[in-house]
Amino acid sequence: MTDKPHVPFALPGHGLVTLEGRDAIAFSHAQFMSDVTSLGDGQWHWSGWLTPKGRVLALFALLRRAPESVWLVLPDADRESFASALRRFVFRSKVAIATPDLPISALLGCGSGGSRDGVLSLDMSGEGGPRTLLIGGDPAAPDPAALARWRAADVAHGLPRLAPAQAEKWTPQQLSLERLRAFSVKKGCYPGQEIVARTHFLGQAKRGLRLLAADVAPAPGERVQDAAGEPLGEVVCVATGTDGLHLIQVVAPLDAADDAFRVHGRTAPARGFLGGLARPA
Repeated sequence: MTDKPHVPFALPGHGLVTLEGRDAIAFSHAQFMSDVTSLGDGQWHWSGWLTPKGRVLALFALLRRAPESVWLVLPDADRESFASALRRFVFRSKVAIATPDLPISALLGCGSGGSRDGVLSLDMSGEGGPRTLLIGGDPAAPDPAALARWRAADVAHGLPRLAPAQAEKWTPQQLSLERLRAFSVKKGCYPGQEIVARTHFLGQAKRGLRLLAADVAPAPGERVQDAAGEPLGEVVCVATGTDGLHLIQVVAPLDAADDAFRVHGRTAPARGFLGGLARPA
C-alpha cells in the first residue's frame, strides 16, 4: 500500500471520451458489449467495444452520468482514435462524442465514489484494498511507484491492460470478462454479439485468463510454455506486484494445472484473481 494514501497521483495513458445528447444511452447500448440501460444515473460498470468478429477493441469504465450523458474512461486505448472510430457509427443519432482534456488521477488506500468540488470519483476498490479513480480537478503529480501499484491491482483483479498490439485479438470470454460482468449475452444486437452469444450458449470457451507469478517479465504477445517446453498460453499484460514478483495475465487452457506454466524456462505458478472489481457491486 502507498505511504501517501490521500495524495492523488496522475494516471498517464488514461483518457476520457464523453457521449452527450438525447440518444447517448441508446447509442452506447447499441455499440458496446454491456447492458448500458441497466445503469442508473451515477452508476458505472466495465464495458468494451468489439469488432464484428467479437474481438475486443478497447476496454473501459462506462459511467452513466445523467439520462443524456455517458462517460468512458479508457485505461489504455488512444481516446482520439477511439472517438474518431466511434463517430463513424453515429449516423442520425442525436449524440455528440468528445474527448475533453480533464485530468485523470487516482488514490490508493481510499475508496469512494460520487462527485464533489468538480471532481468525479469512481470507487475501484476490491479485495486488494480501497482505491479511487478521479476525473477533473487539478492535475496530479506523477508517482511512478503508486502508478505501478495501481496497475498491479488492475492485473491482480482480472482487468486486462491491453497494449495496442493486443487490441482486436481476444474475445471477451478469452479475457474472462464475465468475472467483471463486463459483457451481456442477453441484450440485443451489438457489434460482435453473435460470436459472444454463440460461445456462451455452446460452452465453447476452453481458454480464458490465468494469472501467473514469476521472477521474470515476458512481453505481451510472448508465449508461455509447459514443463516440456510446449506452448501453453500467450501473455496479455504484465505488472510488478508488491512482493517483487511479476504478475502475468495469460490466455491459456482453463483446465491447465496451476504448476504447469513456465516463463523463459522458469516456473511461473498460477494464482487466483482477486475479486470485488465487478460493477455495480
